[in-house]
Amino acid sequence: MNDLLSLEPRSLWGYFLELSRIPRGSKNESAAARWAAEQGRVLGLEVETDGAGNVLLRKPASPGREGRPGMALQAHLDMVCEKNEGTAHDFLRDPIEVVRDGDRLFARGTTLGADNGVGVASALAVLAAGDLSHPALEVLFTVDEETGLSGANAVRAGWLRSSRLLNLDSEEEGELVIGCAGGVDTIVSRKVSFAPPAPGRLALRLKVYGLKGGHSGLDIAAGRGNALRVLALILASVVGPHALQLSGVRGGNKRNAIAREAVAVVQVEPSRQAALAADVARLAGERRVALGPFDPALAVSLEPLPTEDNSAGRALSPRDAAAVVGLLLAGPHGVEEMSPDIPGLVQTSTNMGVAETLDGAVEVTFLTRSSIDASRAALVARIAAVAALSGSEARSSNGYPGWKPEPGSDLVRLVNGVHQELFAKPMTVKAIHAGLECGILGGKYPGMEMASVGPSMWDVHTPDEHVSIRSVQSFWRLLTAVLERA
Repeated sequence: MNDLLSLEPRSLWGYFLELSRIPRGSKNESAAARWAAEQGRVLGLEVETDGAGNVLLRKPASPGREGRPGMALQAHLDMVCEKNEGTAHDFLRDPIEVVRDGDRLFARGTTLGADNGVGVASALAVLAAGDLSHPALEVLFTVDEETGLSGANAVRAGWLRSSRLLNLDSEEEGELVIGCAGGVDTIVSRKVSFAPPAPGRLALRLKVYGLKGGHSGLDIAAGRGNALRVLALILASVVGPHALQLSGVRGGNKRNAIAREAVAVVQVEPSRQAALAADVARLAGERRVALGPFDPALAVSLEPLPTEDNSAGRALSPRDAAAVVGLLLAGPHGVEEMSPDIPGLVQTSTNMGVAETLDGAVEVTFLTRSSIDASRAALVARIAAVAALSGSEARSSNGYPGWKPEPGSDLVRLVNGVHQELFAKPMTVKAIHAGLECGILGGKYPGMEMASVGPSMWDVHTPDEHVSIRSVQSFWRLLTAVLERA
């Protein structure tokens, strides 16, 4: 910890480490929001909160800068809570254990929360800097960005006074993000019935694991495997030939993270167990070959069901089992369209993120993204059609708009020009296939100039999440220099 506290800039890393001690999964940010508000009070700033839990801090302009347009900095307080199997961590109570390895900062067995903890810490460090010249500043900390952007949706028109906004939620040094995709959630629910399994059956757990997972927008075109889809491919090949009964499926943890692990409970006649195991091993090998270097650590296991799992005493009807496997196999996942205007940019995609077996239903959650509203609607309609074919119902919610790029804005020119001065090269100006709160905030504040910047971090939304210390230092230089020239 002493090693971490000595990192520069010390104020930024001090805030980040303090925030890391506070559990702040989405919809559990109240303690983090109270902490952020208290930091503002300690600094003698104007502090406001709203009914959703968002926090707004205001700092007057430096002497001589009062006539400049105001600048808002914006970051979200919540983090995605993912951990490796076997990691003893309670995201409702335990602090994140931050570890340094050279230039990398990561967490031991869990997500780090650099998304968007570095942004929060950077904004607080700006407010705490006594030697930084700046225009009137507002810092907006939102809640629940990762599970539906409800915090940004709750921000009321007129609350912010600034005419410019820098979002601090980007994830690659040297990139200036000026647009993003909109998105919508779809939950497909299939009503199912259970009965006791046939006498003498052996309950086994079929598990897919070892995949990289990743951000369902930024990593959707990286060729990584989806554990739910791999599980469905195997089940479709073994349920019939081995006369299996299916007790349930589950996999994935977040609608906006590519599923890394998935499990099915199957009932098999003991005499067929060896043949089933051989087929599962063969199919797993085929999937590893198909994924290749995109996801080389794919693993599939077939093992006795743990005694604490009470699903051994039930089995889905054959019709329900076939419908559930078919839904997981046919439901869209991955890239649907590439942008015809921006090379390499995904235009439309969907992520099959979570599957759960409940008491009377199996639910599968999809997150569909697109920079084109009509394309997003068309893909949601296709999910609904697949649902109908499987005898399921589809309901969509939590829709949010995209953010239209304005490459010629004064703010974009300012940030890009400062980067050129500092690092002798321009930024990569781009739109991304992920949701940023700028789309929602832009709808509430028409005409507000917006841009998004951040340091380099990798594998966000997974336990492999890590951030570059050197990159954070460069990001800090850029941020403070922009404010000094704004």
